[in-house]
Amino acid sequence: MTLYDWLLFLHVLAAFAIVASVVAFTVLVVTPDAAALRLTPLARRLWDIGGGGTIFFGVWLALNRPEYGIFDGWVIAALLLWFISAGTGTRFGMAYESARQTGSPPERSLALYGVMTAAVALLLLDMIFKPWA
Repeated sequence: MTLYDWLLFLHVLAAFAIVASVVAFTVLVVTPDAAALRLTPLARRLWDIGGGGTIFFGVWLALNRPEYGIFDGWVIAALLLWFISAGTGTRFGMAYESARQTGSPPERSLALYGVMTAAVALLLLDMIFKPWA
């Protein structure tokens, strides 16, 4: 296996962690009881690991491949979507962490959840189809 193969594997593995985090956060939104709130630390760690891994290995991939450039349109779109999803996902996780400590679901969480989920979905579509490549 080449370095590119390893980087791509780790990048996709990190993306799976993000999707797993979104699934765990979906459980929190759909079932906001005390038992579901126990998933918050797991969802937040998956979000942190997935977010850090995708940006780190994604930039490394963009710099490592001669046919891709960091200034390609789809890479810039991915970076913007990553920053949007990272910001909203982190705030969403923090809101549910405080909710876990108080025992009541947070307010304004649906807006953060919607933006986070839409940004992750658009990011996955950008990575799969690579528009402007």
